[in-house]
Amino acid sequence: MANAEDVLRADLAHLRAQLAGELRTLAGTRLLITGGAGFLGYYLVQTITDWNASAAPADRVHLTVWDNFTRGAPEWLRRLEGAPALQVDRVDLIAPLPPGVEPFDWVIHAAGIASPRVYRMYPLETIDANINGLRNLLEWGRRQAEAGRPLRGFLFYSSSEIYGDPTADAIPTPETYRGLVSCTGPRACYDESKRFGETLATIYARYHGLPVTIARPFNNYGPGLKITDGRVIPDFAQCLLEGRDIVMHSDGSPTRTFCYAADAVAGYYKVLVRGRPGEAYNIGVEEPEVSMRGLADRLGALGRELFGWRGRVVTEPSGEADYLVDNPNRRCPVIAKARTDLGYAPGIGLDEGLRRSLLWYGGNATAAAG
Repeated sequence: MANAEDVLRADLAHLRAQLAGELRTLAGTRLLITGGAGFLGYYLVQTITDWNASAAPADRVHLTVWDNFTRGAPEWLRRLEGAPALQVDRVDLIAPLPPGVEPFDWVIHAAGIASPRVYRMYPLETIDANINGLRNLLEWGRRQAEAGRPLRGFLFYSSSEIYGDPTADAIPTPETYRGLVSCTGPRACYDESKRFGETLATIYARYHGLPVTIARPFNNYGPGLKITDGRVIPDFAQCLLEGRDIVMHSDGSPTRTFCYAADAVAGYYKVLVRGRPGEAYNIGVEEPEVSMRGLADRLGALGRELFGWRGRVVTEPSGEADYLVDNPNRRCPVIAKARTDLGYAPGIGLDEGLRRSLLWYGGNATAAAG
């Protein structure tokens, strides 16, 4: 593939192939995606609009997207205006839900702040989205069930950050690991609100019978993730596209596994449709576990090939005092549960995913920077 449009077409084809059964289950039903203008919304939404474009009217998924658009409406979402069976509304989930909300069959709650750079700046807003916004939706789902229209599925986006900085014997990390998390550090607003969000989700599943499932993403990256987000791959990509040195703000030794967006979103739809209520599922990849220095070298090699980049990989301290505080040394999941229970099968390797990401950033320079 040669450009950003090729990447989008290939990824949507991959998603349709991975989700053939799940899309048939969703056909003809009503789906709500909160936070749909964000990174994960990019493929969550376009998976459905791609399906609807060729589906018979009776098989279209009636998709409603809610977002507060604090960073504006992204260009890709504006381009979808007029797509069949798509409605986009400005909704702030911290406030009471709009009156007269029509029943939905499925809910994906992806609204929230996930960038460490941003949630350290807005800790209370981060907590509000992960706890109060979730509680509002769960209460609405409970009332809908009492009115005779029970939900068929409700997906809550948690995070691999709920594990904190695991001990060596807990890496790779299974869903049964309870975490080693600071409740007072600069990342706690995110980590602990996601942990409490899981508590809320399981209470509503156990005591109110809501079909709530939980996804724990592990280091997703790819199309839709703003290049100004502050996470490591868009940071390095921005250096490449601007012809600057790749700047690392650590010694390069922390390690991660990285899951490409199209594989991750396939996993999330599987958790929504096939997951067991009250259960959490790791969604990511098991290998390769790469160091930040190794990641920088891979991206540098791709930058030289794709853009003629001539820079170096350098180390500089971050301007943020708390940049590395409570930062996990390793992050790697066990995904056997999702493979066995859901048929989750990520298939886009790291080098191919990084190539697709750089091509997407290269072709979406303005849209990716918003």
